[in-house]
This record gives sequence, structure tokens and C-alpha cells, in this order.
Amino acid sequence: MHLAYPAVLSALLFCTGLYGVLARRNAILVLMSVELMLNAVNLNLVAFDVWLSKAARDTLHSGQALTLFTIAIAAAEIGIGLAIVLAVYRNRGTSDIDKLRDTAETGDGPGGDGPDTATPATAEKAEATA
Repeated sequence: MHLAYPAVLSALLFCTGLYGVLARRNAILVLMSVELMLNAVNLNLVAFDVWLSKAARDTLHSGQALTLFTIAIAAAEIGIGLAIVLAVYRNRGTSDIDKLRDTAETGDGPGGDGPDTATPATAEKAEATA
């Protein structure tokens, strides 16, 4: 098999994942797109390792070793990422990335300043961002 086939497939997977990261609003879909990008990199590593090992018989298969390392890192990343997304969803009630950009608390809770008692600096900041 030629090197071009897995390289083109890897490029398509990576571009699909990149589109998902840039265009999606849901945090879980963004994590899935990152995983798709990592799988494209893994495919490239294995394809180039097989292609380079055809020239030399005694190779270390470093591409496959790096792929196993990347899979382990990706598993840890998705576990931590999903835990963070679930914790944010429980606290905020949404996993929409646009709504999560402002992570500061609004002060609507008990003991906090409500929207009626906003300081002038806060009001100016709200006007500037609106």
C-alpha cells in the first residue's frame, strides 16, 4: 500500500476534527473533535513507521510506540475533560461554550450584590462588553 492513502485519510480526519473544534458550541463535541485529531496523528505515526521500516529490517518501531503513548495520553485527557464538562454542567446547567466564556460568578446568590447594586466600574465594564 502506498503512503499516500493513509496520509490523505489522516489529513481528512485532522481537518474534520479541526472543523469540529472551531465550529462546535457543545463542549463534549469539541472533546470528540480533539480525539479525532489525535487519531489522525496516530494514523500518520503508524503509516510513516511502516513506510520507514520497509527500508531497514532492524527498526525500533518508534512510530508505534509513540502511538501507544498518544493513546494513553488521549484516554487520560478525555477522562479529565469529561469530568470537567460534567462538573460545569451540574453547576451551570449548560455545556454550551459560548455561555461558559464568562466564568466569574454573577453575584445573584445569597449574600452577593444583585444586579441593582452594581458599582459604576461594573456598569461601565458591562457597557463596554455589550
